[in-house]
Amino acid sequence: MSKVPAADSTLRILEHLAHQRGPVPAQSIATALELPRSSVYQILTVLTERGFALHIPEERRYGLGPAAFELSSAYTRQQPLTRLGAPLLAKLVDHIGESAHLAVLHGTDVLYVVEERAPRRPSLVTEVGVRLPAHLTASGRALLSALPPAQLRALYPDSIVFSQRAGVATTGPRTYRELKALVTDSASHGYSIERGEITEGLASVGVVVKDHIGWPAAGIAVTFSSAGLHSPEAFKEKVDSLLPEMSATAHELSRRIHGAG
Repeated sequence: MSKVPAADSTLRILEHLAHQRGPVPAQSIATALELPRSSVYQILTVLTERGFALHIPEERRYGLGPAAFELSSAYTRQQPLTRLGAPLLAKLVDHIGESAHLAVLHGTDVLYVVEERAPRRPSLVTEVGVRLPAHLTASGRALLSALPPAQLRALYPDSIVFSQRAGVATTGPRTYRELKALVTDSASHGYSIERGEITEGLASVGVVVKDHIGWPAAGIAVTFSSAGLHSPEAFKEKVDSLLPEMSATAHELSRRIHGAG
């Protein structure tokens, strides 16, 4: 028996939410954890106020909030994901000759935790520690494509969330419907694309790394010059040439963190 039952219950609720494929009703949480329903509602209220949980009133469900993702990002910055990912990305860059990076979801942003530059390739804005809107980046779109629909909706409740980069004209999604269509397409293909939405003349392809419960733990993206790739066929040929090595790298990193592969 815990000496601090309220703290124990709070952590159990967060752990339970982390293992779900999407937001769930408070009653199901109380039943699964054998906790009083009133206590569960009180704890969820505090977690929502602090950003660790999200309440979807239309569905009467609760899911993880941005603050919970921030904790996860802090863990991956300090521990195995960064250390295990860095040598794998170095090997990937050696093989394909293009720059690559590893990013984690940080609320509605991606946070870059590993950056591996290829020789004689254009400089990038994706330095370690930089945050960019997830819906505009290839790694972010790969991560979002692996989220359950209800969780995706909870992260993007209205159009205000769809920020654009200051001073940069983009063609990225501006509504939830546009984002949903984009990440659904990414999920069906197994990879995501960004072309000129972060830096003009550069494009990126991204794949997702999943953890042990199939949750998106990180995104791997490779950035390359799109100059000369004018036809859809030429662009797709370039993407297809990168995907086998990228997918193998994502699978290996997932295996190393005891993920779903």
